[in-house]
Amino acid sequence: MRPYVDLEKCTGCGTCFALCPTDPNVFELKGDPQKSHVVHPEACIDCKECEISCPEQAITLKEK
Repeated sequence: MRPYVDLEKCTGCGTCFALCPTDPNVFELKGDPQKSHVVHPEACIDCKECEISCPEQAITLKEK
């Protein structure tokens, strides 16, 4: 599985970044305004914490 961020829905709250248990972190906040971007998809362990916790439902896990 791979996380995808819907940048239209993302508010840049950082919840996904804060809760991601991997090292390196799958996500990074960047841009202006800051939004979450998947920068290390290979680090994803399919825990779904990002998808479950996103308050805007901007993250979905899909088949690679």
